[in-house]
Amino acid sequence: MSKKDMQFKALVDAYYKSLYRYAFWLTSDEGIAEDLVQETFMRAWRSLDSLQNEQAAKSWLITILRRENARRFQRKSLEYADLSVDELEDQAQSFDVSTDVDAIRQALYKLSEKYREPLVLQVVMGFSQEEIASEMGLPINTVATRLRRARLQLKELLGDDHIKQGVNRRGL
Repeated sequence: MSKKDMQFKALVDAYYKSLYRYAFWLTSDEGIAEDLVQETFMRAWRSLDSLQNEQAAKSWLITILRRENARRFQRKSLEYADLSVDELEDQAQSFDVSTDVDAIRQALYKLSEKYREPLVLQVVMGFSQEEIASEMGLPINTVATRLRRARLQLKELLGDDHIKQGVNRRGL
């Protein structure tokens, strides 16, 4: 096994699960999340020689995944139909989750992306505020403010019942 093969295997072993969790939070679809992670690792393999600092591998992979997710929308040709909102079926319920997790997921999707993304990076990926700031190209104070506002909005959306039942223990 070559050095590049070993380095790549180490990346996959270390980050596959967390990348998949992040991709799933972005897409709410197991298949698309899996495809995003696979494409992320394919691009990482092709560019592995450009990874100078292995300490930056996590951020590097997240950046690739975020770009792949953006490409997914650039490639997609949307077809529109004349349907009323009442006729649309909720496709996000195709997975089996507990009521609390489902309530959190629904509330997260109601947040604007500028608040949702840093919160998901922190809670799902375990990024620090500094890492989020670097990843998103924002000042750390902006990240701190967005995280605080995201949590406040989630509290509002979830209501006191969920907070009392322990939603906060999940890192929110």
